Amino acid sequence: MENELLRAEEFCTHYNVEYHFLELLHEHDLIEIVNINEQHFLHADALSNVESLMRMHYDLNINLEGIDVINNLLSRVNNMHQQIKYLENKLKVYGDDEILDII
Repeated sequence: MENELLRAEEFCTHYNVEYHFLELLHEHDLIEIVNINEQHFLHADALSNVESLMRMHYDLNINLEGIDVINNLLSRVNNMHQQIKYLENKLKVYGDDEILDII
């Protein structure tokens, strides 16, 4: 699905959401909308993220500013998790099992 695009209109119809909501997400730099020949598209590999943002807004009633904060915090947590995995793997290379047991 890499680089595959989905028409924003189809997305809105499928999820029963107004295009204006996608525009607001785009204005807050939470999603990317690609414009080709006056048509609007979303990256298919970002759909799970858009669905998550929709659930935060519609199901949990979180405003866009709150979604932005939550999204940034989740991104930081994911980055830290990747760093931890990297460091754990690096420790395994050096065979320092005592330190790995502490983690």
